[in-house]
Amino acid sequence: MTENKNISTSLNKVAFETVDIFGIIKKLLDGDSDGICLLCSDLEGCWQLFKSQFKIQKAAGGKVLNFKNEVLFIYRFNKWDLPKGKLEKGESIEECAVREVEEECGITNLSIENELDTTFHIFERNNTVILKITYWFLMKTTYNEKLTPQLEEGIEQVVFKNKIETEDALKNTYENIKLLFL
Repeated sequence: MTENKNISTSLNKVAFETVDIFGIIKKLLDGDSDGICLLCSDLEGCWQLFKSQFKIQKAAGGKVLNFKNEVLFIYRFNKWDLPKGKLEKGESIEECAVREVEEECGITNLSIENELDTTFHIFERNNTVILKITYWFLMKTTYNEKLTPQLEEGIEQVVFKNKIETEDALKNTYENIKLLFL
């Protein structure tokens, strides 16, 4: 979504006010569309209206670096991913990010360095279309023991990857994760 009507994109540009949001989402979820660029004159107003169409799920996670500057990855659903999870009631975004990384990876000694970009993705569960908003943090750790994947969450592996291994992992990850490495 953008206010820039001259944006350079290969996506079809459509005025936000004229679209059927759920029609677009259905095409995206069914794989019948690669995407669309929504144009609007009031970005904040359009964004609030767009979000109001969905059930919102907030989550947080981390791009964790160890003392060798390696990145912590999880392997789940046949893709490399970064650890993250749902915000619990009464919990801050930062608390959620640390808790989820600890739970999913069996790691401790995490410190948040700074906030990274927030990512958004849409999925369908039980006939409900959900907009997941994930808050990301750059974290560091001094942890140097065995990592333990949270098997009940479908996590098969937890590993730190060096620069070359990270580049390879990014070939088999989600587009939103790639954004955190730009």
